[in-house]
Amino acid sequence: MKRIFSLSGILLWGCGVAAQTQPTDTVTDRVHQLQEVTVTETRQEHSLESTAPMHILDRSDMLRMGVTNMADALHRLPGITLRDYGGAGGMKTVSVRGFGAKHTGVSYDGVMLSDCQSGEIDLSRYSLDNVDHLSLVIGDNNDIFIPARQAATPAVLNIGTLRLPNGNTRPHLTTQVKAGSFGYVSPFVRYEQNFSDRFAFAAVGEYTYAENDYPYTIDNVTETVSDRRRNSRMNAGHGELEFLCKTGDNSRLSGKVYYYDNDRQLPGIVYYYSNTSRESLRERNFFGQMQFQTHWGEQWSLKAHAKYNWAASFYDDGMTASQIADGNYYQREYYGSAALLFTPAERWAFDYSADYAFNNLNSNLPMDGHPHRHTVLQSLTTKYQTGRLTVTGRLLYALFFNGNDGGESSDNMRRLSPSLSLSYALLPDLRVRASYKQLFRAPTFNENYYFHYGSPSLQPERTSQFNLGLTWATDSRRPLSVQATLDGYYNEVTDMIVAIPYNMFVWTCTNLAEVRIVGLDATLRGSWRLAGGHTLSMAGSYTMQKVENRSSADSPYYKFQIAYTPVHSGSLSLSWENPWVNLSVSGVAVGERWSSNAHLPDSHIPSYFDLGLTAYRQFRILGGLFEARADLKNLTDKNYQIVRHYPMPGRSFQISLNYKF
Repeated sequence: MKRIFSLSGILLWGCGVAAQTQPTDTVTDRVHQLQEVTVTETRQEHSLESTAPMHILDRSDMLRMGVTNMADALHRLPGITLRDYGGAGGMKTVSVRGFGAKHTGVSYDGVMLSDCQSGEIDLSRYSLDNVDHLSLVIGDNNDIFIPARQAATPAVLNIGTLRLPNGNTRPHLTTQVKAGSFGYVSPFVRYEQNFSDRFAFAAVGEYTYAENDYPYTIDNVTETVSDRRRNSRMNAGHGELEFLCKTGDNSRLSGKVYYYDNDRQLPGIVYYYSNTSRESLRERNFFGQMQFQTHWGEQWSLKAHAKYNWAASFYDDGMTASQIADGNYYQREYYGSAALLFTPAERWAFDYSADYAFNNLNSNLPMDGHPHRHTVLQSLTTKYQTGRLTVTGRLLYALFFNGNDGGESSDNMRRLSPSLSLSYALLPDLRVRASYKQLFRAPTFNENYYFHYGSPSLQPERTSQFNLGLTWATDSRRPLSVQATLDGYYNEVTDMIVAIPYNMFVWTCTNLAEVRIVGLDATLRGSWRLAGGHTLSMAGSYTMQKVENRSSADSPYYKFQIAYTPVHSGSLSLSWENPWVNLSVSGVAVGERWSSNAHLPDSHIPSYFDLGLTAYRQFRILGGLFEARADLKNLTDKNYQIVRHYPMPGRSFQISLNYKF
């Protein structure tokens, strides 16, 4: 812990929030990061010019669409499959285009989050109250000035937090309180201030409590069993410090300190006449990250990252008197990255990025060893851009050096992975894009070493992804504007490691020889500005993905859909902004799934449709902005499950009051 406090002091002494990604039409994708410029292009317009699929939800989008939490926001992005264990405290992980959650990277203000134990990021930890925008990038997009780790996953979900003010030196305070069904309450506060034209600072605090004792029903042939969720309390808090320091005319230092603590109960698997669980889990996470960025003239730019991450989980199985199933786990990561960008000509740019990470894991269980891993990633990227054509190409070289103190170690691994993407303007408003990317994923520590579940001889997953798509948009300045994307894709995964949940903390891993994925993503957005301050908006997405087991033609499960992956899913929202009370109605639809790759009759999970209604209004009061919002979730009181035997909440409400000055 001394290292934690020491690093906290260094970061506080340092300065700066991590860079926020904004649109740019330059070949380098860096001018907006280093100089104050006027941006006339919206994020959505920028995403349509990307060489690979890129989908963005900003704060205003989420308000109009009636988005209430992170899981709700992810449902609005195409290609995403969400696993949700229910309620405010239920774990939430995402996979993109059938690759699995471990292939989905998550970036927090430009630096990747990590979990060397499970390889999955629990997105229930991150609320939307301090988020400015979310973006999902599938493959390699136009921005080549990134760490190598960010290029080492098939898809990256970028979480961008609120920006610091830059117009004055007055302090700004945002206060908010949310309350809702099933004992949910969540206060939030954010303080931010520019102390000079070179130094800015912000502090964030948030607390969430929820009983999550919602009612549910289970159909058992001719009988319906009704009960309430038990042992599902959530008691979590998180805080952040962020700061920005301009160290020169062409450089800046930025950073963030983050702490999260959640003491929650784990609801058990629900059977027809059983809802008993005494499991609990306390999770703690601290990280500090810094970024330094500078450039020399118009040709050379440097971006460097450093991060320390510490996480601990304390699992208690109250059902077992001997406590043999209890486990305390501690993981640490030391991470550094440097990216050098060279732009020898107006249309050409080259980037070399090198990353190093050291991870280790230990626990209190005598049967577990102490695994560790050194990871070295290097990428060489080139980009060529004209008015109509953009082409990017990358070579990524990955090395993994594995060790295990007190046990058998997995083999070292290395791989050279290429990628290529392009975008071409057929017409001023119509573009075609195509991309190819090849990667491989080393097994996580759980997959290699977890007692009774992991294996040091487990093979790494190798992936290939192909995408071909069209983007179309009308002029956003017109009263009626429309944006649409259509992407078809074909993916392959060799030696895919499939995790099937035993409970919220233990997973059973199986290794399939080959999985093939064929899919289609479509999005449509429209906005119609009427007279008198009225605006009608709509946003919809649709995903079709066939994620099939192709291990052996002789297998009875050949061509079966992989567990927990629906073939069809989509979302739709309609909103009416007006001078009185803004209204939006939204729905999410997910097709049938199976909780096992064998598609056994009792593993079938029916399709569902979740409908929500939102009303909100903003007022100017005492020089500040006050916002009142009411959400009605699951309007039809649909009884459904996302993860088998973990029922989701029925009809519920949430009230939110926010004041900012």
